[in-house]
Amino acid sequence: MKSYPISIKPYGQNAVLVEWPNTVDESILKDILQFIDSFKELNLPGWEMSAAYNSLTMVNYYEEIDHEEIKKIITNCYSSNKQFEKKPKQCLWRIPVCYNLDFGIDLEETCKSLKLSKEKLIELHTSFEYVVYGIGFLPGFMYLGGLPEALEIPRRKEPRLSVAKGSVGLAGKQTGIYPQDSPGGWNIIGSCPIPIFDPSLKKPCFANVGDRIQFYKISRAEYDLRKIECEVGIYKLEKIRLNA
Repeated sequence: MKSYPISIKPYGQNAVLVEWPNTVDESILKDILQFIDSFKELNLPGWEMSAAYNSLTMVNYYEEIDHEEIKKIITNCYSSNKQFEKKPKQCLWRIPVCYNLDFGIDLEETCKSLKLSKEKLIELHTSFEYVVYGIGFLPGFMYLGGLPEALEIPRRKEPRLSVAKGSVGLAGKQTGIYPQDSPGGWNIIGSCPIPIFDPSLKKPCFANVGDRIQFYKISRAEYDLRKIECEVGIYKLEKIRLNA
């Protein structure tokens, strides 16, 4: 596994920001996740870490940190071979999407802009596995990279004041699912019937950074059925363990 030049910067009294090369690259993300596993093995108290794209925010909730000391610890931990002994645990999640025009409010316009038929757009969108590069903006909002070039489209010029929970959108080189009603400027092509973020659960968002997401098409009737199954608690999300 390749090693990258990293920078370590103070990020307030209790945190540091570790940055890898400024590019979207799955190998960089894997390197970050491997470092997280290696750092956890040090069993230092109070640390929580949040990865996204090419950076890692490390916060200590127990005490104010000595930035010079933690910089040495991070550097030594990263440079050791220990982090390369095992691959980070990852899962593939298969998620249903209904591309009905009632939900895909930008679907026809997006097809026109991309010069694709509706069927071809759906085929492309469901044919790829997307990497979860970050979770943010909204609790549970997964930034999914790996979008095929044919589906790359700019954000809407005028964001909407309200985008419905479950809406599946495209923006730039990414796709994503709105976990709750919120403003947004992504091009909406469908809707996911299952909850992406549930604050009542011990783990509110089922996916982790580094996991993969694959969408599959469902009909409007299947969408309504999945909604009911989720409401009564009998729906089981399809999960495939990778690197098992």
